[in-house]
Amino acid sequence: MAAANGTTTPAHEHSAPSGSTPARKPLNPLAQTMKMQLNYDELTNCMRCGFCQAACPTFIETGLEAASPRGRIALMKAVVDGIMEPDQSFRDQMDLCLGCRACEPVCPADVKYGHLLEETRDSIEQHVEHRWFIKAARKVAFKQVFPKQKRMRLVGKLLRTYQKSGLQKVAHGIGVMKLFPKNMRDMEAILPEASGQGVVETFGTRVPAKGPKIGTVGMFRGCLMDVLFAETNKKTVQLLSEAGFEVVIPDTQNCCGALHAHAGEVSQAKELAKNNVRAFREANVDYIASNAGGCGALLIEYDHLLHDEPDFKEDAEWFASRVKDVSLLLLEKGRLPAFEHPADATADGETFTITYQDSCHLRNVMRSGNAPRNLMKRVANVNFVELQGADRCCGSAGIYNIVQTEMANQILEHKMEHVKETNAHMLITSNPGCLLQMKLGIERENLSGKMEAVHIVDFLYDRIKS
Repeated sequence: MAAANGTTTPAHEHSAPSGSTPARKPLNPLAQTMKMQLNYDELTNCMRCGFCQAACPTFIETGLEAASPRGRIALMKAVVDGIMEPDQSFRDQMDLCLGCRACEPVCPADVKYGHLLEETRDSIEQHVEHRWFIKAARKVAFKQVFPKQKRMRLVGKLLRTYQKSGLQKVAHGIGVMKLFPKNMRDMEAILPEASGQGVVETFGTRVPAKGPKIGTVGMFRGCLMDVLFAETNKKTVQLLSEAGFEVVIPDTQNCCGALHAHAGEVSQAKELAKNNVRAFREANVDYIASNAGGCGALLIEYDHLLHDEPDFKEDAEWFASRVKDVSLLLLEKGRLPAFEHPADATADGETFTITYQDSCHLRNVMRSGNAPRNLMKRVANVNFVELQGADRCCGSAGIYNIVQTEMANQILEHKMEHVKETNAHMLITSNPGCLLQMKLGIERENLSGKMEAVHIVDFLYDRIKS
């Protein structure tokens, strides 16, 4: 109802007959779920100062208030308060968010935006009706593949067969890949060599420290990391061993659950978290090492994820307190070996130049963004150049670059403008999704012969001074 001054009065504030209670419109089922799941104190903590806008990639790209963190929080609160219906435009804005959480470090009120976003997406997922093929794909991916280590290894073996047997060349030659959307064709072309042999299959479940033992580290091997980046996982174990850690790799661990939590499958994420907590608690490790920023950000918040699970509260807190990114663990606790890049590695004799793209979750959630930089600067014979906007998301964000292709490509295009300005020979990052996105950007900009995208663990291990 419009007031005389042109403002709109919420339905539940309309005047009622004398002696009666004002009628309140029943909440939409989705709104009811959000009201039960979202932390209302967090919703009201937002001061609407706008500091988050300059840090938010989707606001920067669109200029829309609704595409900023404070705008999305206002939308969430309006739904919970019964002021607006959670229609398709509301859901679209929740989907458009990258979940990079760059808004959190700059928020003076310390609003836990990432928690609100995941709780909202979980609420939406409980009420949305997907098409049958989307529902089937989600069920297969989230319940039948990612949580099962043996099935992930089978996927790795099948993908490796496709890559190595000549089937990939045949598929490209006869145009089969043209049946898929362009973004999927591009991603298929830059996938690293898959493997069905992960760290446990290579080393077993325990690797001794080289030299005097500093402590025991539980290695979180992940799901995709142990398939598409198996060599990086292996080098992580070897690098930790070189630095004086005994490495334990619990064989009963599973996927961290980050993809599930970001996609609104929070109940499944909790089950995965419980299993991981049990596995590492039984291993009784001093630290838990993650080499993937996206995984680490959820691992370090297992205490929040399982806060309403009384049987796991203490163990989840134990687990979360021990999680460290591998770079920070090496820097703070390890006995670092000397690192050196070959002095004559470049064809023209110029200094080997490197740059770094932040993993959003490593920087914004784990707050360890400086550790990789400090390690890279310890490598002899390299020139480190800071990437302008390195703290801004690259557009990968889990499966964001698949489901929000247009925005992801727009963000990547702007990212690569700054990457080219560095004239770097190597672009380094700390997260598998970021690494694939950077490989994609390098390929699209025709920089493949001039620049290479590499995980920091591979960069460091390959440069241990002999």
